[in-house]
Amino acid sequence: MNFRNRYSVGSNGKASLSKRNCDDTNGAHDRNGASAGMDRLRARLKDLQIRLYAERQRSVLVCLQGMDSAGKDGVIRHVFSAMNPMGCRVTSFKQPSTVEKAHDFLWRYHAALPERGWVGIFNRSHYESAVVERVQNLIDEKTCRQRFEEINDFERMLSRNGTTVLKFFLHISKDEQLSRFKARLDDPLKRWKISETDYLQRELWDANMAAYDDALKHSSTADAPWYIIPSNHKWYRDLAIAEIVTGTMDDMAISVPEPSVVIEDIRRRYHEAERKSKADAQAGNGAKS
Repeated sequence: MNFRNRYSVGSNGKASLSKRNCDDTNGAHDRNGASAGMDRLRARLKDLQIRLYAERQRSVLVCLQGMDSAGKDGVIRHVFSAMNPMGCRVTSFKQPSTVEKAHDFLWRYHAALPERGWVGIFNRSHYESAVVERVQNLIDEKTCRQRFEEINDFERMLSRNGTTVLKFFLHISKDEQLSRFKARLDDPLKRWKISETDYLQRELWDANMAAYDDALKHSSTADAPWYIIPSNHKWYRDLAIAEIVTGTMDDMAISVPEPSVVIEDIRRRYHEAERKSKADAQAGNGAKS
C-alpha cells in the first residue's frame, strides 16, 4: 500500500477532516501482522538514520499535530524508538514564554531545527501559532493568513537548505478522545497528563477542526506535504507513519561517505595490533606458568 498517496493532503489543499474516517485501516485488522511490519520498519529507520548522520549533508524534520490524546507521544515512543538519541532530538512546544513572545512567532522553532545529519521531531509545532491562537481569538483572520504565508516561506527555506519536512495530523474522533481521557483517569501512571485545558479545548472541537482544515488547506505544499493519519487505532497510526517516514528517507538516497583513510593501511594496522595483542597474551601466560 502506498501510504503517502493514500493520506497526503497534496498541494491541491483538499483536507476535509470531517469526511475522513478516523477508523480507517485500509482493510487491515491484524495487529500482530502490523507488529511484524513495525519491526521491519524500525530496523530500516535505524539504518537510514545512521546513513543520514554519516552523510551530514541533509536533515529531516517531523512535525506532529493533533488534538489532545491523539497520540503524539505514542508515535515518538513506538515509531522513533529505533533511532539513536545521538542524532535524533525531540522538542515539545508548550505555551510560549515571555522571552519567546518578545520575538516573531517562528523564532523559537528556528532554534530547535535539526542540524545536518540529524532527525528533529516537533511534538506540536509552528502550526500552534496558526491554529490554537486563532481558536482562542489571540490573532485575527488577517494575521492568520499572514502566518500561513510565513510558514510556507519558512518550510520552503528549510527544503532548499536540505531539510526534508514531514507533517502529520493525527486524526481521532471526538468519541475516541473521550475514551482516552477516561483511560488516563483510570491509570494512576497517566493521570499527570490530565488538565482542565484538555476539556476546554474539547468544548471547542468544531472550531479546532475548522482551524486545522484551513491550516492543512493553505500549507500543504510540494516542499512540505501534510499527511492526515487515521489514529483511532494506535497500531495502524504507528504503521502508517513509519511507512511514510521510511519511504521518504529511502527516496532521499542517503549515501554513506567514503572513508577518509586508506582501508588497506588501516587493515594492516589492525593485523599488527592483533598480532601484538596475541603476543602480549602469550607472554603473560608464560610468566604466570
